[in-house]
Amino acid sequence: MAFFEVLWHGEAIGDGGDLEEALQCYGLLRPLPPSWPEACQQAGADPCIRRYASFDAFLDNADELETIPVSAAMIEAALASAGAHHGQVGQAGGGGP
Repeated sequence: MAFFEVLWHGEAIGDGGDLEEALQCYGLLRPLPPSWPEACQQAGADPCIRRYASFDAFLDNADELETIPVSAAMIEAALASAGAHHGQVGQAGGGGP
């Protein structure tokens, strides 16, 4: 089973067992950016996801199978989907303290 590591400004900010789950990690950024297109265009933001063959491969420091460039549209779609699943349509990133 594949494993996905989420990067923002060169730092790992989350992970997931599938691509959508990984993309939803961008909703954990605090504070949330007012605009994903603007945030993704910031110098050094370089949002991307590294795909590994498995969690074990990630833990063993294996090379990633691919690096997936992430667009603002990808983040927005994943966060909208997550909001719909949690009854929070229109609230990217969901609730929480």
